[in-house]
Amino acid sequence: MAPRKIIIDTDPGQDDAVAILLALASPEEIDVLGITAVAGNVPLELTAKNARIVCELAGHTHIPVYAGCDRPLSRALVTAEHVHGKTGLDGPVLPDPEMPLADGHAVDFIIDTLRAQEPGTVTLCPLGPLTNIATAFQKAPDIVDRVQEIVLMGGAYFQVGNITPTAEFNIYVDPEAAEIVFKSGVHIVVMPLDVTHDALVTKHRNEAFRALDSKVGHAVAEMTDFFERFDMEKYGSEGAPLHDPCVTAYLIRPELFSGRHINVQIETQSDLTLGMTVADWWRVTDHLPNAMFMGEIDADGFFDLLTERLARL
Repeated sequence: MAPRKIIIDTDPGQDDAVAILLALASPEEIDVLGITAVAGNVPLELTAKNARIVCELAGHTHIPVYAGCDRPLSRALVTAEHVHGKTGLDGPVLPDPEMPLADGHAVDFIIDTLRAQEPGTVTLCPLGPLTNIATAFQKAPDIVDRVQEIVLMGGAYFQVGNITPTAEFNIYVDPEAAEIVFKSGVHIVVMPLDVTHDALVTKHRNEAFRALDSKVGHAVAEMTDFFERFDMEKYGSEGAPLHDPCVTAYLIRPELFSGRHINVQIETQSDLTLGMTVADWWRVTDHLPNAMFMGEIDADGFFDLLTERLARL
């Protein structure tokens, strides 16, 4: 089969960086048409910079990187430097990128690419807030039916929240954008916290990255060394969850994941539960399913895949 054409929409973020590296290391399965940056973990200036740093780390400077929306649709930007550090990629010492940003806005790139490609052949892979995707859908409604699938990291059902008691960060930052995407009618696959919190970078798994003894292997190990300090203190876990690479791993080996096709709605009104993904996991309502919400991951298989692919870079 031909590799799946994707656009990675991202706010790097150490785990975003690993997700991008996994995609770039897997050309048999994935054809990265471009990377679009959005404000999220850190402001847009840094996410656009970080995406280019990761491309250069991988040696894939031909991938166009576009800067997108610098704030949510209707709210003030919330960022996560307390998790990712002031640069978003704290941990390794990586040089500033030499490759320039691609000309134009990320939203226009998404629209133009979906119009240029055959309908149903481009998958959107959001790893951060859904602002760019929702803005593209609002600006050009004709592209919605041209999307093959959206595979995203966000939300939760049993794990509930990591930025508030009830909300996961990516959805919380721009719940109005998430609502637009989840109501779009596009087939959506979701990697929620319930899955990603089982993808833990234990000491053994991180040493496997370091043992690759490559620039990429050392950088990833140093990213997770930094990243894990927050999660281990917060959750008492034995390592940091690698949230965003679950999206890329699904594109390569979907059999590593299992879940349910359910109805998911986004809370946009309540101050108490703003950004909550109200997931009808037990199908207790008559609302039609609109998302494949993953519930389980083969963590050993996931890390075997990740280590094997990073060794290629």
